[in-house]
Amino acid sequence: MTALGVLAGYIAVLLANPRHFYTDDTEAQYVPLWLSIGRHLRNGEFPGVVPEEWMSGNFLVEGQASVFNPPQLLVAAVAPSFDNLVLLATLVKLAYSIVLALGVFRICLAYRAHPAWAAVAGVAFCFSGWLLFLDQASWVLGLAGTAWLTHAWASGVRYARGRGGPVPVFVFLFFAITVGYVWPGIESALMIAAVAAGEWVYQRTPWPSVRLLLAAGCAGAAGLMTYLPGILSAEVTWRTADDMINNDGFMTVPWSESLNASLPSTLPSFNSWFGLIQPLPMVYIAWFLIPALAFIDWKATAQTFRESAGAVVFAGIALMWTAGPAAFGPLRWPARVLPMLALALLVLCCVLLSRHGTVANRRLRFGVAGFLVFLLLVRSVSAAPSDRIWTHIGAAATVVVLGFAVVALFAKWGRLAACAALLVTIAPIAYYQVDSSYPHPMSWNLPERRSAAQALFPDFDGTTMQLGTSAIFPGDAKDLTGVYSSLVVGLYAADLDLDYVNGYTPIGHDAFSERTCMRWEGSTCPEAFDKIFAPEPVTGEPLVDLMKVDRITLMRLVYPDARDNPPPPGWHWVDYPPNDKWIWVLERDDGPISATNGRIAHTAGADAVSVSETENTSTVRVSSEQGGRVTFARLAWPGYRVTLDGREHDYEALDDIFVSVQIPPGTENAELEVTWRPPGMPLGIATFVLGLLGIGVLQLFYIRHRTPMTKPSDPDPESPAPEAANRTESLARV
Repeated sequence: MTALGVLAGYIAVLLANPRHFYTDDTEAQYVPLWLSIGRHLRNGEFPGVVPEEWMSGNFLVEGQASVFNPPQLLVAAVAPSFDNLVLLATLVKLAYSIVLALGVFRICLAYRAHPAWAAVAGVAFCFSGWLLFLDQASWVLGLAGTAWLTHAWASGVRYARGRGGPVPVFVFLFFAITVGYVWPGIESALMIAAVAAGEWVYQRTPWPSVRLLLAAGCAGAAGLMTYLPGILSAEVTWRTADDMINNDGFMTVPWSESLNASLPSTLPSFNSWFGLIQPLPMVYIAWFLIPALAFIDWKATAQTFRESAGAVVFAGIALMWTAGPAAFGPLRWPARVLPMLALALLVLCCVLLSRHGTVANRRLRFGVAGFLVFLLLVRSVSAAPSDRIWTHIGAAATVVVLGFAVVALFAKWGRLAACAALLVTIAPIAYYQVDSSYPHPMSWNLPERRSAAQALFPDFDGTTMQLGTSAIFPGDAKDLTGVYSSLVVGLYAADLDLDYVNGYTPIGHDAFSERTCMRWEGSTCPEAFDKIFAPEPVTGEPLVDLMKVDRITLMRLVYPDARDNPPPPGWHWVDYPPNDKWIWVLERDDGPISATNGRIAHTAGADAVSVSETENTSTVRVSSEQGGRVTFARLAWPGYRVTLDGREHDYEALDDIFVSVQIPPGTENAELEVTWRPPGMPLGIATFVLGLLGIGVLQLFYIRHRTPMTKPSDPDPESPAPEAANRTESLARV
């Protein structure tokens, strides 16, 4: 039933916006990245660096390629088989959403909620505001990491209470950490700390919590290799964390926005990319969350709160973090923690309603519920008062009617009827919210079918560099036959199976970005043309030659008069009808050079001939009588190692960008090998092995000393009461 509820919600969302799950970073970063990683896997190659993509081509520096995450590797492996990328993204997110809902279901069971209420919590969480409009629409790794976090939470409670072993905790945390999106990793650590603290409060002994922390530590050690390359490369990237803690108010959410959590029409007020008033219901959690507080027997909840102390602590941490500061070093935008607050509050609400829900003193409770809805209305009107007052009033009236109906069903037919009614309401509200925000304000509207896009795009061979900015793409031309017939944004070139310098990277390479003024999604400034043809000080060669770029496309909206000027020496203008509407094209007089003599870009005082090339390694035969230099078309990421005839040899980062090697005098027919390996990998492999050994020891200890905590009032949370036993499986699974 939980999975069916998620499926129904997805159908409702797709009816409102068929592209909802193919939005923003999903279309411009993640799906193309899956295609690229998948092609590597199918070719039997380790996804390391793609030199031609320059600062976006280091798959490990941020980790979001998820090359150490088994589920994501499976996604990447199947991705190239899909022509319809909207379908690919939607299926992947549906699968993760079902995993997520079942994880919330398990958390609620671990805290002894009835399966029906556990199903409500799982489905409702999947369609809470931030998750639906940002993590599910755009930041898919946030969705994936949260899905594994919920299962780690449930398994952690079971392990601490002696009803499960440490291996599930390890596996689910490893999955959450190695997606490579740092937020789920940090949130998982905070969740484990909160659960450990809660179990200490509940069991009144520290040892179960210590075992849980040890298991989590093993998972952290095993997953460390995901982040070591990024940490050890930070000095050359944008994310140097010079300002460790600061607060400019951007993407920080005031606590008063919690009073928007149950009104479906809410548009919260805080600073973001959209200004002060958000166009999306980011803080919405569930329409019943706040009004339902009136129908809990609070006098009887003390024991339940102690038993669920981990969720209370986690909710407190999330609430504190969402309010700021705006940045902890590289961790920006605390609003991204909103799903954790929603998760903890939904778990607590549904556990309390399951165990202490009541309709006694009905008039009083209806009065309190009505007052809470009135507060929701006042806060939502205050946040966005312009022209939405009647919309908010209508939403408040809907919440009142739905609440009355659910309580009436509970009073007449019991818990199952009430929970079924709640599940039925989730999909229509999701439809309303998505339809009201159509089209998604963050959408790039990239073509959905690869074959159609490739058929219209010029067949650019070799390496292409685009000069222009996506910030001025005309909105009505963001389609297959418009700008995307000849311009790229983000990693769109990977959809087309073309080699572009431009790409997508939230991490960046500081020196390369400064020299080319290239931004995170591949856009450049108008001065980029002069910059790439300016001579590099040491070699005297322009950057575009040292990069071995074959072609330059200039966005006509940025360079309207470019074709009136003579081309740079060694280049000529080329027409590509009918794509000339959006671009001017420069190509080399002597044809492409990217495949000539490997990635050797420049030599001085040396003869160098490429012997073999892979993405990670250049092997060169080199000679120099007086000493010289060989410069490669490779971005000097940390992790490069150079050998000359098998002996370690120094290299330098020429102009802080290019891998360049000084050749000693008297060198004759020597083998020069330039190889990139992820920095920190020996340490990462060592900690991975230590993590495996550690969890193995904990598992053996668990097997030999298994003593489930038993209390008359505390049955196995995943063995529901007899009257619910025959319904558990249908509620949890399709």
